Amino acid sequence: MFNPFRGDGPGFLGDILDLLGERGRLLLGRRDEAPQARADDLAQLAEVLLSRRGQAAGGALASSLAAGYLGAAPEERHAFLARLARDFGPDAERTEAAIRAFQDGDPHGLDALHAASEPRRQELFRRLNLAPGGTGTLLQMRVDLLDILPEMPELAGVNADFLHLFTSWFNRGFLNLQQIDWDTPASILEKIIRYEAVHEIRNWDDLRNRLKPRDRRCYAFFHPQLPDEPLIFVEVALTTDMPAAIAPLLDLDRVPVAPEQATTAVFYSISNTQRGLAGVSFGNFLIKQVVELLRTEWPDLRDFVTLSPVPGFARWLKTAREDAESPLPEPLRQALDGPDPLPEPALVSAAAQYFLRARDARGRVIDPVARFHLGNGANLQRLNPGGDLSANGLRQSHGLMVNYRYTPADIERNHEAYAERGEVVASDAVRKALPPQPRTARG
Repeated sequence: MFNPFRGDGPGFLGDILDLLGERGRLLLGRRDEAPQARADDLAQLAEVLLSRRGQAAGGALASSLAAGYLGAAPEERHAFLARLARDFGPDAERTEAAIRAFQDGDPHGLDALHAASEPRRQELFRRLNLAPGGTGTLLQMRVDLLDILPEMPELAGVNADFLHLFTSWFNRGFLNLQQIDWDTPASILEKIIRYEAVHEIRNWDDLRNRLKPRDRRCYAFFHPQLPDEPLIFVEVALTTDMPAAIAPLLDLDRVPVAPEQATTAVFYSISNTQRGLAGVSFGNFLIKQVVELLRTEWPDLRDFVTLSPVPGFARWLKTAREDAESPLPEPLRQALDGPDPLPEPALVSAAAQYFLRARDARGRVIDPVARFHLGNGANLQRLNPGGDLSANGLRQSHGLMVNYRYTPADIERNHEAYAERGEVVASDAVRKALPPQPRTARG
């Protein structure tokens, strides 16, 4: 019987092994017997993968490239990513020919130019995605790239190609919404514990308290190529009012609310799980779809709010307190000029300044959680001093949490106000906490 890992037969791997030699044999053979692949090995294998037309050959090559990459040392992975930037861009000759054809009036010139100008690595990524586990390998490649991108800006084009493809592959039409409950397979529950990014899940009892009671829900998006990997998940509490603090929601000894009596759905934790998908936004679809599911299941729910952290507040406030020319009004600066804990009225006033006036270098609201919810069409409803007194809550926001409110009838209008004019739609209570505008404020 023909052995596809030998180079002496008519099989589709013969040419590959002739090209790569003994190192190619090892790279394509058993991974536990092979040395770690080098960047040159991976780049050669990528070239061969791009040259093959048969699906069977392409699948075997893609699997080998994925295995080789994942088994390579970090420095070889980084070197391979650099090779993708340098050697797998657009085909220069083909692009120039397409430009000339377009300038000469070729009716198909624009299509040819579009095809020729696409970086070759995009097709490489498409072919690699065909391998079993290929999608996960590509996500890991982007994680590796993001780790070194600040020191290697020449990888920006590779990053843009990843983002371009992932935006298409992970659009809402390919995602499945699933409820996570106490009967969900343990392999997925373990990932919920590990990926929780807002309020640490301390143990299985803590997880049970978030999933099993009737007044708790958890929903996640999954992708068909990653069936056991939640991409993003949201934890929901059904309550009788809008909460101001996280501790009562997570208390293991709390008395559950009968869902039939609940009036409010609280989104108290939203966690993205895949760093390789940074910049691919599907959290807005998650919240909107969960709102519709909850309204269908419990028609008496009237309010949909978050209880959200404020991760950038303490850092911004420290800078503002130390900068004599910051936009903090002098009376507020004096009220804040003392040791922690800061006085609540001053803390709330500073928070109103942070959300409604302060902006980053790009003119955006500073807080990333605020940008997410405001961009989704929520309004800033309430500021809650003492909302999170955990060590992390005190460190990142002096314990401050906020409520964003999602009112279905207002979501589109709020979104347009923020997206088109940069306007933060906020309640009267939040606006009343805003300190007087200093005459020499810079922003």
